Amino acid sequence: MNSRERVYAALRHEKVDRVPIFMWFHPETARHLSELLEIPVDAVGDAMGNDIHQTWVNNNLAMEGIVHDQDGESHVDDWGITWTRSYGFNQITHFPLKNKTKEEVLAYQFPLSKIDEFMNRMVPIADTRNHYFIGCDVSPCAFELLWRLRGMDSVLLDMIEDPEFSQIMINRCIDFSIQLAETACSRYSLDWLWTGDDVASQQQMMFRPNLWRQMIRPGLQRLFDVGRSHHLFVAYHCCGSLRPIIPDLIEMGLNVLNPIQSNCPGMEALSLKREFGKDLTFMGGVDTQRLLPNGTIREVRDAIHQLLSQMEAQNGGYILAASHTIPPETPDENIFAMYEEAGLSREAIFDQAAQIRRKIRENTEKIR
Repeated sequence: MNSRERVYAALRHEKVDRVPIFMWFHPETARHLSELLEIPVDAVGDAMGNDIHQTWVNNNLAMEGIVHDQDGESHVDDWGITWTRSYGFNQITHFPLKNKTKEEVLAYQFPLSKIDEFMNRMVPIADTRNHYFIGCDVSPCAFELLWRLRGMDSVLLDMIEDPEFSQIMINRCIDFSIQLAETACSRYSLDWLWTGDDVASQQQMMFRPNLWRQMIRPGLQRLFDVGRSHHLFVAYHCCGSLRPIIPDLIEMGLNVLNPIQSNCPGMEALSLKREFGKDLTFMGGVDTQRLLPNGTIREVRDAIHQLLSQMEAQNGGYILAASHTIPPETPDENIFAMYEEAGLSREAIFDQAAQIRRKIRENTEKIR
């Protein structure tokens, strides 16, 4: 199987030659692995067995796609949001619509003129479709994009005190995501549409599920329908404890749920698999808070073996991924132990890195 065939088989709940992998790395982890494998940073995912090629075209580009070398360095994105690196991650330090009047918020203009520029990020990966499974990430799509603009407290207060105003702004966020999705689907041959909206904390949802159903589900349904109308799988990312709305997401036509933070209430992987496994493919479940950075090699091996044996039961329906980016404090041996349990040995990873180096040399010689 090549990567694309492997992911399709998993999504169809068919047997695979090995579990599909889509692992995300903290920028410092990626840099370390690039030095270890002697390959460019942007080739680390391929060397480490990623079966999916995907990039951001919405505001996650500003959070994940721009990497600063030092804490304290900042950038202002095309939405007017200021991001500052803190403890290795980009964090929002200025919300452009915070403390603005209702009229000023309603006058806000999304960066529609930048859509072509955002879409150009898809070009390099779209050409790899013969081998890899291709995704386009249009998240954050609704509530999460709005709070990045206005601030969490302000948005939650708006939803209670002025729901009509809040609904207008949530819909505008979703409309922007839909325009991105429609553009991507019309320009590129995709395999799934990646959506997302963090509406849950580590303990519970950020607001009542019924409020989500009233204010967010209808617009999110319109976004899912874009992917479905183009005959794509639809994936959805939401961190935290979102179990109360998983049945809703299934009703809406969701195919893939990520990231499965099993340490959150109601999100234990095996329990989710038992209740929803016939309807969903799960992606995630590898703990990045304790297991990978702090566990022993034996603990990592045992945990990954158990996860795979549970999640791959009943013919697939699982993609191996971490619950977050693999943090820089993770020991190399724990990373390789995880991969070995997934059927990808350290030797195979280094062999793949050697092939990448060889291909780079050949391409360089052609240019000369």
